[in-house]
Amino acid sequence: MKFVETLKLAIAAIWAHKLRSVLTLLGMIIGVTAVVVVVSLIQGFNTYIDEKIAGIGSKSFTVQRFAFEDFKDIDTINAAQRRNKELTLEDYEYLRARATLIDKIGVKANATRAQVKRGSEILDEVPVSGTTPNIADIENLDIADGRYFTETENDSAARVAYIGADVASKLFPGGNALGQEITISGIPYRVIGVAPVKGTVFGVPQDNFVRLPLKTYGNNFGGFTRNRMLAFVATSKTDQTFNDAVEEARFLMRTRRKLDPGERDNFGVITPDAITGIRDRIFGTVSIVAIAVPSIALVVGGIVIMNIMLVSVTERTKEIGIRKSLGARRVDILKQFLVEAITLSAIGGAIGVTIAWIVGRVLTAVFFPTYLSIAAVIVAVTVSAGIGILSGIFPAWKAARLDPIEALRAD
Repeated sequence: MKFVETLKLAIAAIWAHKLRSVLTLLGMIIGVTAVVVVVSLIQGFNTYIDEKIAGIGSKSFTVQRFAFEDFKDIDTINAAQRRNKELTLEDYEYLRARATLIDKIGVKANATRAQVKRGSEILDEVPVSGTTPNIADIENLDIADGRYFTETENDSAARVAYIGADVASKLFPGGNALGQEITISGIPYRVIGVAPVKGTVFGVPQDNFVRLPLKTYGNNFGGFTRNRMLAFVATSKTDQTFNDAVEEARFLMRTRRKLDPGERDNFGVITPDAITGIRDRIFGTVSIVAIAVPSIALVVGGIVIMNIMLVSVTERTKEIGIRKSLGARRVDILKQFLVEAITLSAIGGAIGVTIAWIVGRVLTAVFFPTYLSIAAVIVAVTVSAGIGILSGIFPAWKAARLDPIEALRAD
């Protein structure tokens, strides 16, 4: 019997029992949907981190108060809080004056939440931060409209602001924000630039922010301490000297803080490799568990298919006897029921992938960027078909071994 004819028989058998087929497919659909959604979430997160690193640049690293290792547990956090000192502008000037392998180095101050208003429009709890002008070049910032700060504006503590897309759209719904005045905590600022729309990540809006020149921020918000602590962002002159530049910055910070050779760093240096490393350590095991748990639904779906196929063999015993008496071989009967099980699983896999794609689009639009690769789709459909093979082998083998005389006697 040709494969096409076998496939037609399988589809006809499935179509003849629509409700039973749909109920049989539910387990496979749920399992495939769950697995593919989890995989797309994990891939989306990894892709997002990689894009952020690529956007900042492989030659960029950050010097800040804490390192990743300081957050291992409560004891290390408490020890780091006692040991690590906040960075100062004097530390920044020290690094900038003595570093030979660093190309650019800029400063960022953590955000303070403040009220931003224009006329009767008021936005509460907007993150307001400060940076040096060269952060735009170091972080490869995209600017939708206008420009970033200049050195002159930073040196003179000018009251100018670079705002996020949400702030611009809410405060200036009917026109251009450039050159207009906004008030932050009662102090007026002139808008000189607007950032492009970035959406949300982990449900957190990326377009609701205001950036000020560093000196302006320090003067108007009470200096750089506690929640407004500083961090330095630097780039190496070449990719080849990146690790050397990181070690040079670490050496200079240790020298400035007079640390002995055996003492731990009382600051942190964050590199792209450190970010991907901590991501892999945290999410490696989590990813395995996250994929393994919904995979149980695939196994359950396979068991359901096996059960239904066994019922189908019992129901169609007489049909099998007639087909054998007309010359059908064991291999023909085996193929017929095996193809039927595989078709059921493949249909369930295809529907599951489609639903997962729709769920992924919704999650991307509302909460978190997802990424559904072609490889994941192929693997999902292949796995579902493989489960169909495994769950269909025994029922097909049982059908193929039926004695035609006994089968014809069946009611």
